[in-house]
Amino acid sequence: MNGRAWTAKERGIVRRFYPEIPTREIAEYLGRSVTQVYQMAHKLRLGKSEAYMASPSASRLRRGDHVGSAYRFRPGHVPANKGLRRPGWSPGRMAQTQFKKGQLNGRAAQIWQPLWSDRLSKDGYLEIKYRERDGRYGNWIGAHILIWEDKHGPIPRGYKLVFRDGHKAHVELSNLELISNAEMMRRNTIHNLPRELVTTIMLLGAVKRKMRENAEKYNDGSAQPSL
Repeated sequence: MNGRAWTAKERGIVRRFYPEIPTREIAEYLGRSVTQVYQMAHKLRLGKSEAYMASPSASRLRRGDHVGSAYRFRPGHVPANKGLRRPGWSPGRMAQTQFKKGQLNGRAAQIWQPLWSDRLSKDGYLEIKYRERDGRYGNWIGAHILIWEDKHGPIPRGYKLVFRDGHKAHVELSNLELISNAEMMRRNTIHNLPRELVTTIMLLGAVKRKMRENAEKYNDGSAQPSL
């Protein structure tokens, strides 16, 4: 209905009655939405007449005459129920049926697991539940991330943890390596190369990183360069 084209007859009805008749009535007669009628009136450059704007039907369209001001609360008005409600107060059985803070229901109660539970993510990573939020939704984190951060602190922005042997199930600190996003991209790119060449590229990258680390230590005067 909303997508049908306007006919010449419908446009004629809008042109004839829009200035004097409430837009909702025109929309109901044409079987269209009020918005569609407004849009067509705008397209036809139509507006409401002065007589219509002065009538009660146009109260919502008028600006500046404070329509309905007699029914508004005045400054300083005190609500009739002020002070009647108290923490925990409710009539009848309402208190028995209200949700309590930390209460679990439905699906949330079915999938809830206690802290330090583990699970496998969709990507095959072992995850640990390490935090609760108001007893409703737990926060899960990769076990490899938890192990790394416990030893080395938070992972810097722009870096990723990878498994040295490529096996996500081998969650040990000695099997984890912190690399930059750029290095991650390079490694993902070389996976299509022959295995021997991939090994050579990775070894070369490891040598270059070691050389940079030694250079930084030497410049700081904390150590002598070595391989």
